[in-house]
Amino acid sequence: MRREAPAAARNRQPILDALRPRLPAEGLVLEIASGTGEHVVHFAAALPGLTFQPSDPSADARASIDDWVRMQGLGNVRAALALDAAGDAWPIERADAVLCCNMIHIAPWEAAIGLIAGAAHVLPAGGTLYLYGPYRREGRHTAPSNEAFDRDLRQRDPAWGVRDLEAVMSLAEDRGFGPPEIIDMPANNLSLIFKRT
Repeated sequence: MRREAPAAARNRQPILDALRPRLPAEGLVLEIASGTGEHVVHFAAALPGLTFQPSDPSADARASIDDWVRMQGLGNVRAALALDAAGDAWPIERADAVLCCNMIHIAPWEAAIGLIAGAAHVLPAGGTLYLYGPYRREGRHTAPSNEAFDRDLRQRDPAWGVRDLEAVMSLAEDRGFGPPEIIDMPANNLSLIFKRT
């Protein structure tokens, strides 16, 4: 059941380093599109004061997440929820932070719209929305590797692709988030940290 993603093993520590000073000391952290579950177990082991709620629309992914949690023996990770970011209603009412790594480019744009709308609904004022992945800036790719990745994504599904940072920021602003803190990450990725106003 347990699955592995090589990219998760490479990027989980840099993401944790970005998250650690920006998450509350305690509370509930909702992860959207948790995938294999490797990120959430890494974060939960390092941040025992927080409770993590992983989620994914895929039953196979949820089985992998729960298997990772069992293997690690973590008491601060809840059972994975079936949650589609683009869905109208999320099966959770409130969270202190929302995390989403590597989803919005491997999903239709409607998933990004739903992600930000859902995060705005569940987060209190001052709550954190954290997004990680590759972005175009001012309509341009930030590296040749990102351009090639974008081309590959769009060949696999025309609804996918590396998104424009400004379009994501505009979505967030429309839903009551302030301008993001932007952190350059390894492999030409960005961390975006939005605060609910």
